[in-house]
Amino acid sequence: MNEFTNNTIDITQLPKFEEVQLKGLNPKYITVLLFNFSLILIFVIVGFSTLFYLKQDAFSNIIWIAILVGIVLVLAGLVVFAKLSFHKKGYAFREHDAIYKSGLISETTTIIPFNRVQHVALHQGFISRKLGLASIELFTAGGSSSDLEIPGLLLSDAQIIKNLVSQKINPPKQVEPIEIAPTETPLTEEHE
Repeated sequence: MNEFTNNTIDITQLPKFEEVQLKGLNPKYITVLLFNFSLILIFVIVGFSTLFYLKQDAFSNIIWIAILVGIVLVLAGLVVFAKLSFHKKGYAFREHDAIYKSGLISETTTIIPFNRVQHVALHQGFISRKLGLASIELFTAGGSSSDLEIPGLLLSDAQIIKNLVSQKINPPKQVEPIEIAPTETPLTEEHE
């Protein structure tokens, strides 16, 4: 019987994920983000235009203009924020895990070991497909949503990553040769 041990780990000797060189997302992904923000801006402007047309007397013209300018400024701020945060996103795949870092104000680094991954998926939205981009999602046990999503990858890179992770979570099985035992009965029998 093995003796139970629970030794202290010197945390200064642990590998540092901060030293891993992360790869940035593809610059074409900014176009996807800007397209999504443009759609939101169009819906908001159409919504307020409709509200203004139907209920013009609900507010004075100055308040309507202030609301519209405020919404446009908030959405423009979101676009600037998205562009700045884009440059803070990065990913890396190591021998045993995947790393994804994001966040401008609050930085988040997610590390998922491959032995915890249950499923890997490749997704392409309409604009991403037109630009040759895709995203990879890694799923671990216990949830219906992905635990890690890396957007803004070239489709060819995403396919390579998907194959890599698939092989890590489902390694190919060794095929053993099958021995066929000799038969005692002859293969052909004469019928009378």
